[in-house]
Amino acid sequence: MLKKDLVDKVSSELSMQKQDVDMAVDILLETMAKALVEERRIELRGFGSFSVRNRKPRSTKNPRTGKIMDIPDRKTLHFTMSKSLKESLISDTE
Repeated sequence: MLKKDLVDKVSSELSMQKQDVDMAVDILLETMAKALVEERRIELRGFGSFSVRNRKPRSTKNPRTGKIMDIPDRKTLHFTMSKSLKESLISDTE
């Protein structure tokens, strides 16, 4: 689903103008991004939670050249789905 699809769906469900919903989605995403940059956890009940995790530095081998490469430590985004979302996904596959 694209952002445009989300805006279309929300605007039709709430009978609101698309430009107002688009602005609200932009504000929501900017607020979430700022919280993650500050390494704060975001929890959306019934959906899941987002958090920033630190990955340790490591060495790996380039499969093409065989050269050993050092990968520095870095931050990654981690998503954990809620129990209700997980159950609905599992019930869809059965």
